[in-house]
Amino acid sequence: MATYKFRVLLDNAENEEIFRDIEVDGSNNFQDFYAIIIKAFFFTGDQFASFYVSNLDWDKGDEIGLFEMDLEDNSTPFHLMSDTKINTMISNPSQRFILVYDFLKMWCFLIELIQTTEDHKPNPEIVLSIGIAPLEDSREMDFGIPAESSDSTFDLGNDIDDIFSEFDDNEEFEGFENIDDLDI
Repeated sequence: MATYKFRVLLDNAENEEIFRDIEVDGSNNFQDFYAIIIKAFFFTGDQFASFYVSNLDWDKGDEIGLFEMDLEDNSTPFHLMSDTKINTMISNPSQRFILVYDFLKMWCFLIELIQTTEDHKPNPEIVLSIGIAPLEDSREMDFGIPAESSDSTFDLGNDIDDIFSEFDDNEEFEGFENIDDLDI
């Protein structure tokens, strides 16, 4: 059975180079792979997570989830980490995966196959560690609102008058009829 060496890069806001090289036997499942990644970055592993099979453009493909989730959108095949062997998802010599950990904080790990050997390693192993991993709790929850949302762009005020305060109550609107004059 082949052993795969993956480079696991942690996507971070500071664009620092933080990665781990991990060797894992092809007969191991994705849950084993997930456990060593979490250990390598000192995360607790108590959050939902999913791998996604990816291509050279880092697009998400088939999902390999930690837990089975009954989702109505079945357009993308779903696999369970504990049931899916690493070697069954390797389709090319530069295979890529994306691991999303903690769907509220959206920690993303970009994973690329960098070497394949015929050595047998029964247990996954961290073989190279570059950069200091941030604390798991250092990232704010990601609600899909741009980071610049802390400015007044999204501040709608405390009441309806604040929202429309740019209009002066006594301002004349030429060309507009008074609503009271209309026969409705």
